[in-house]
Amino acid sequence: MRKIAHQVQIIQALASSVTEMGRGIMGTPFPKQPEKALKLYEFEGCPYCRRVREVLTFLNLDVEIYPCPKNGTRFRPLVKELGGKLQFPFLIDENTGDRLYQSEAIIAHLFKYYSADGKVPLAYLNYSKLPVVAGVGVLISGLYGIVANGHNKKHAAPEKLLELWSFEASPYSRVVRAKLTELELPYILHNLPKERWQDQGLASLRLKPGKYTPLKGGKREKAMQRLGGKIQLPYLEDPNTGVKMFESEAITLYLKQQYGG
Repeated sequence: MRKIAHQVQIIQALASSVTEMGRGIMGTPFPKQPEKALKLYEFEGCPYCRRVREVLTFLNLDVEIYPCPKNGTRFRPLVKELGGKLQFPFLIDENTGDRLYQSEAIIAHLFKYYSADGKVPLAYLNYSKLPVVAGVGVLISGLYGIVANGHNKKHAAPEKLLELWSFEASPYSRVVRAKLTELELPYILHNLPKERWQDQGLASLRLKPGKYTPLKGGKREKAMQRLGGKIQLPYLEDPNTGVKMFESEAITLYLKQQYGG
């Protein structure tokens, strides 16, 4: 039953990704990474947060994620303390000294400081005021990653941030991010979007036949060394336990058993 439920969740996540019309798949291979880590307080099921994550994928930026699901007690109150109000997403950029609410303001900030020309592309300017499409995607995905499950009350926050390699539109990554959100587990999100058409397709079924070779000098090529010589997402490392693992089903089960009570 667990396997069937997981596959249903993957299908829902895939349908949710389709609603965003291609955003969250491709990214620049040569990102302009900030010197100090960006810190994003958000939750997976928030459509406004999703817009910011799509831009982070496009810019191929790594970011520290502090999940703030509804009913959350670990980081949600901290946002009001740091920024003055309980609103998401909330970005802290210690490189510029900015603390920002509002997805539009955060998106403009990210492109201003971390894109090649400082301009917001048209694809990321035409978001509607009300996130109808993204909201539909959240409903399709089964409302995962919105509400804390409360199990974290039995567990202290892990001493070290978990690390997840992912990209926004990956349905397999989406279910892992949802579980991290529900368990209020902070983590470093290593965005690893597709950099060119040869990257398209699942790890074992890419469009380009033959051995997979990432773009030379790109972020994917550098990541392959860390990921054991292959690019398969999601990939999780937990420095608190030494666990390193692929496969969304195995990762979500591990997170629940290790941190879910």
